[in-house]
Amino acid sequence: MLSESVFCLLTEDLLIRVLEKLGPDRKPWRLVCKEFLRVESSTRKKIRILRIEFLLGLLEKFCNIETLDLSMCPRIEDGAVSVVLSQGSASWTRGLRRLVLSRATGLGHVGLEMLIRACPMLEAVDVSHCWGYGDREAAALSCAARLRELNMDKCLGVTDIGLAKIAVGCGKLERLSLKWCLEISDLGIDLLCKKCLDLKFLDVSYLKVTSESLRSIASLLKLEVFVMVGCSLVDDVGLRFLEKGCPLLKAIDVSRCDCVSSSGLISVISGHGGLEQLDAGYCLSLSAPLVKCLENLKQLRIIRIDGVRVSDFILQTIGTNCKSLVELGLSKCVGVTNKGIVQLVSGCGYLKILDLTCCRFISDAAISTIADSCPDLVCLKLESCDMVTENCLYQLGLNCSLLKELDLTDCSGVDDIALRYLSRCSELVRLKLGLCTNISDIGLAHIACNCPKMTELDLYRCVRIGDDGLAALTSGCKGLTNLNLSYCNRITDRGLEYISHLGELSDLELRGLSNITSIGIKAVAISCKRLADLDLKHCEKIDDSGFWALAFYSQNLRQINMSYCIVSDMVLCMLMGNLKRLQDAKLVCLSKVSVKGLEVALRACCGRIKKVKLQRSLRFSLSSEMLETMHARGCKIRWD
Repeated sequence: MLSESVFCLLTEDLLIRVLEKLGPDRKPWRLVCKEFLRVESSTRKKIRILRIEFLLGLLEKFCNIETLDLSMCPRIEDGAVSVVLSQGSASWTRGLRRLVLSRATGLGHVGLEMLIRACPMLEAVDVSHCWGYGDREAAALSCAARLRELNMDKCLGVTDIGLAKIAVGCGKLERLSLKWCLEISDLGIDLLCKKCLDLKFLDVSYLKVTSESLRSIASLLKLEVFVMVGCSLVDDVGLRFLEKGCPLLKAIDVSRCDCVSSSGLISVISGHGGLEQLDAGYCLSLSAPLVKCLENLKQLRIIRIDGVRVSDFILQTIGTNCKSLVELGLSKCVGVTNKGIVQLVSGCGYLKILDLTCCRFISDAAISTIADSCPDLVCLKLESCDMVTENCLYQLGLNCSLLKELDLTDCSGVDDIALRYLSRCSELVRLKLGLCTNISDIGLAHIACNCPKMTELDLYRCVRIGDDGLAALTSGCKGLTNLNLSYCNRITDRGLEYISHLGELSDLELRGLSNITSIGIKAVAISCKRLADLDLKHCEKIDDSGFWALAFYSQNLRQINMSYCIVSDMVLCMLMGNLKRLQDAKLVCLSKVSVKGLEVALRACCGRIKKVKLQRSLRFSLSSEMLETMHARGCKIRWD
């Protein structure tokens, strides 16, 4: 009572300032203090709905929101929208500016149009991965006359007709993503460019458009970012159209465009001296003239040329001509050597992000030079660079104190000594050590003691990691959200007991752990309330009691892999029915589950689950009526 009376004396302005200091999890505060509840109700700007049954109540409580996220609410459908808009004051619609409907496959064109028309101030809509959306849904979106940002990635049914409706109705569009909208052609893009003259961002990746579309796009005078990944019908002729168009262009991505060559890219570069970002992975061989002309790009900050063939000369030229680079992607590039990297970083001392994934010929010499030359490095990816040892990690720990992300997957030379050196990088947030079979609990303890900010750790197949390492890890890295322990077979239920102390854990991979049982899983289920993604494939000692615990305690689970597990018909049905937020389930080879039991379980979650993976042999055993119903309600079934 005393604390409540004290807060009653504070002005609303002071209460808001206190609330801002509390961090993202404000629920405990508003539950115990009416003043905080009142202030947050009036000031909260964003809300994400996890369960549809709470939608109406939450919208009435938080009536001043500007962003509504329904992407985690797969059961939203036309009827639910009608009820929400017809009941209550619906005052929340007046100020709504951003609507997120990604993967909301249950919502049709009728509900979408009702929602759009009810929100006159709407400026941004995301309907990405609503793969059933077509021209009728596009027509509904066109009702948002103030729309400035639209994401339609993987709306597979949208054609030129639908895009035309959007172009005519949403003339103020500034950002548009059409990735994987495979029915859109040059005709639709041409009309878009004539009607939406304010476009600043356009993504046409994987569309079947030709160079004629680039002729149209070149007329967009305000375009700053153009992405055309995987446009296999576009060639150098198209890029030459851009040479004299799009005067404000700052970033272009031509990755995986098979018909594009260095000549076409030179045309783009020569016409746009203000380019800041260039992506050209997996599509061309870097020529000396192309690299030479990079010298004219004084503002170039980011280059990603993953998968192309390079040479020491090319890397040296990049280092000489691009001294302002902060990010360089050389993942899976052929021809990367120690000499080339040394010459590169000698001129690029401001690098913050460097991707050398699968550059197998670089060794400690190159990495040590990177550490000496790039003190501002925050992200370094060295997956499959198996010549890396503790010697270069000593230099990283000594010189790269700002390092936040490091990928050492499949670097067999990394051992406990290397992790001791690396632990000096106390700012580490993400660390990948998968397939580093020479590290043990001792090395993990060094990381745990000195890297308290760690949130993501990958220990896939680190077979010498056991329960003692997890004890140290959970003591020192209490903020872990993602943890991969797949095939670390020394881990037992005692290790899972330690994991249960990680209150922020959301993603946990335990695939193939042969020594864990239902006892350990129950401890995790009870304590890790934020758990959203769980992989238990081939955990064959977990029985019904473990899955029963998950069904009742892990209410936030969105994805689960229980393939090859031992679970009965009854418990599977209970699990699939109880987990109201479950969206993705992998249910391959459940030996104790009958066809009838599996069908009942699938019916229990039909209408809200979005993806299911099942055994291929069951394809013709399961009811065709049920499979058709699941498909109609937006669920994708994958057969293994």
